[in-house]
Amino acid sequence: MSILPEIPTPAYPGRRWQARHYPGNPSTCTRFRAELRSDLHALAGVPRPLAEDIELCAGEAFANAVTHSRSQRPGGTVVRLLSTPLVMGRETTVRLSVIDDGPLDARPVCPPARRSIEEWEEAESGRGLLLIHQPASEWGTQRWADPALPAVLGTVLSAEFTYPTPTASTTTCVCGGGR
Repeated sequence: MSILPEIPTPAYPGRRWQARHYPGNPSTCTRFRAELRSDLHALAGVPRPLAEDIELCAGEAFANAVTHSRSQRPGGTVVRLLSTPLVMGRETTVRLSVIDDGPLDARPVCPPARRSIEEWEEAESGRGLLLIHQPASEWGTQRWADPALPAVLGTVLSAEFTYPTPTASTTTCVCGGGR
């Protein structure tokens, strides 16, 4: 039990939350999103609509990891990283990274076949990355490989979200306490 209420703290360049590891099954997504929501709540100045967008994108990235990677196999995991790599002038950037256990098979990754408008309208899936593209300032994926082995260890999906940095007059920071 905490005596003092948890007060959100300001962002600073290089701030990182501890990496969180999750079992690679769909039922874990609720906990994944709740813990992200809590971590974002601890960061002063994140506008609520942006925090909701980040949570939505994170949920989509988690769902992709447990659907399209080895994370779905027994013992598979998904790792979530959260940081504020940039706090410059009037803007703060939050970076979300979701790391899966790599491709399901060893076949080379080929770009998906192009779909017609009619095929997109009929498709039941395939829009997840478009969902991430809309609110993110920047996003992308990268294979994570061991240089000593010819194997891909995982895929990292990173997305950055930029918002106005709160001014000192609108941010309360408790640093110690007065006597």
